[in-house]
Amino acid sequence: MDKTNALLALAALSQSTRLDVFRLLVRAGADGMLSGEIGEALNVKQNTMSANLAVLTQAGLLRNNREGRMIRYFANMEGMRGLLAFLTEDCCGGQPEQCKTLINEIACNC
Repeated sequence: MDKTNALLALAALSQSTRLDVFRLLVRAGADGMLSGEIGEALNVKQNTMSANLAVLTQAGLLRNNREGRMIRYFANMEGMRGLLAFLTEDCCGGQPEQCKTLINEIACNC
């Protein structure tokens, strides 16, 4: 991930509803959720949810799959791993081995 994409991802997550959406979809796991289900779970109107889902998808934090007239959304853990890797690539004053445990935990828990 480069700086521009990291800034897009961070900006997407800096809004309360979008952060809630991402965390909800992380919990949903491999099953993901339909856009309407996400809106209902978070009590957000359809048009507002649609805009937030678009921002998260554009930032690489969500992926989607069309199912007829509906769209199912999933947390894009590769996008999140890329963001976390970008944020920690220069960690520990040039001694990345000090961060290895943290990085491994993040990679395994995604």
